[in-house]
Amino acid sequence: MHTKKLVAPVIITVAVVLYLFVFLIACLLIDLPLIAKLLGALIPSAFIGVAIYVLVERINEVRSGEEDDLSNY
Repeated sequence: MHTKKLVAPVIITVAVVLYLFVFLIACLLIDLPLIAKLLGALIPSAFIGVAIYVLVERINEVRSGEEDDLSNY
């Protein structure tokens, strides 16, 4: 069963995405110039996208049975 191997990555990803989302909202609510707000929103948004992409890649690795990346080297 692969679900046990996916619990930790999902929990960590959800925690990181929630943290970055709170940071994103805080950047938008703070009284700053527009360019600072855009940069403050763009960077956490990019990190959220990367975190979700990495989670999807990890899920695909576990489902395909390739759980140990070091075996490729």
